[in-house]
Amino acid sequence: MIYDVLIVGAGPAGSFAAECLSRNGVSVCLFDGQAENEPKACGGGVTTKSFNYYPQLMHAAARIISSVNLHSPTGRSAYINLNDPFAIFSRTELDSFLCKKANYSGTYIVQSRVRLEKFSKHDDGIWNLRATDGSIWKGKTLVAADGANSSIARHLVGAIKVEEMEVAFGFRVPLLLKDETAATIAFLPGYTGYAWAFPRLDHVSFGIATAQSRFDHNALNKLLWLFMINHYRTLDDRGTKSWRQWHTKNESSDDKIIITRLEANAKRYAARIPGVSARTWETRRVAGKNWALLGDAAGFADSVTGEGIFYALRSGELFAKAYLSGDLASYEKLWRDDFGVELISAAKLRNRFYGSFIGNPFTERMIQFARHHNGVKQTLGGLISGEQSYAGLKRKLLMRAAKI
Repeated sequence: MIYDVLIVGAGPAGSFAAECLSRNGVSVCLFDGQAENEPKACGGGVTTKSFNYYPQLMHAAARIISSVNLHSPTGRSAYINLNDPFAIFSRTELDSFLCKKANYSGTYIVQSRVRLEKFSKHDDGIWNLRATDGSIWKGKTLVAADGANSSIARHLVGAIKVEEMEVAFGFRVPLLLKDETAATIAFLPGYTGYAWAFPRLDHVSFGIATAQSRFDHNALNKLLWLFMINHYRTLDDRGTKSWRQWHTKNESSDDKIIITRLEANAKRYAARIPGVSARTWETRRVAGKNWALLGDAAGFADSVTGEGIFYALRSGELFAKAYLSGDLASYEKLWRDDFGVELISAAKLRNRFYGSFIGNPFTERMIQFARHHNGVKQTLGGLISGEQSYAGLKRKLLMRAAKI
């Protein structure tokens, strides 16, 4: 059988694109190469903006987050109640939910990794993919939705540069506390990026996201363990956090108990996240004759936060729209007009966001202002929930901070 569309990668981008196409009579084969019980390394945060676009996500199991603890590189803290709560998903649950919806819509699912045949694109316009069992799958249009390390994307447009990649790594830990309803984000001292603690329904996702070009695993791993210890060490009976700085002089007996429990239960994960520069977006293509890139494979991720689930879903929908219109090339214009400005704004802001401001890191000043002004808190809350765009963010923060 020759399928109309072959989609490699059954994450949010690939599954949603498959569903949109199958519902409209397109024959789609979707390849899910993720090993069983090995979810993608991802914080799993889905913003309010995502729910506004895709309310069907509410049917997937998630923990709703209504508050966030923010910590600066030197240990200043700000507690923000969100006007627009967001959700934390297990990627196993979210990906399974979206893949099943695609399957119910008529998509054929193949549980296998695949590779592009060396001489795949023949004169008859057919793409050939070889599965791990040696079987060949044929299709008229090829879509790569298999993440930042996509081998197909490398074949079609080249790899994303190392300096435009971020690394996320961390641990999944079973819930050690009865009720964790607040997320925690702590900006790193001396590094671009942040650490997070995102509670899910049955576990907490701890992680660090930082630039690959300056990645120092030993130093960052020590920071992550200190962050995890702090997470449990500073949580009192009411769930209020009093953050300690990124260093500690003495390890208490309570700390040793926490470390022992974490070492016994934590499961490690790691992944790469695209952080494409504004200059690269001027020339990078994500579609051509009978092929397209979606989600992280295209480079669609926020360069400041690393958030990519919204862009994955949106790119899947826009690709399907272009395909169904009979003008696949229009996908390039559709994504640029829809969310391209936001991605480019994030890319331009990234160095300033993690740079210095009035003699201190901008993240330090941002949290310092938030401690004393509700307007700054509301702006940061909107940024976290996805309702506040990067356009005018710094100006708005400064205007509100000036009223302190």
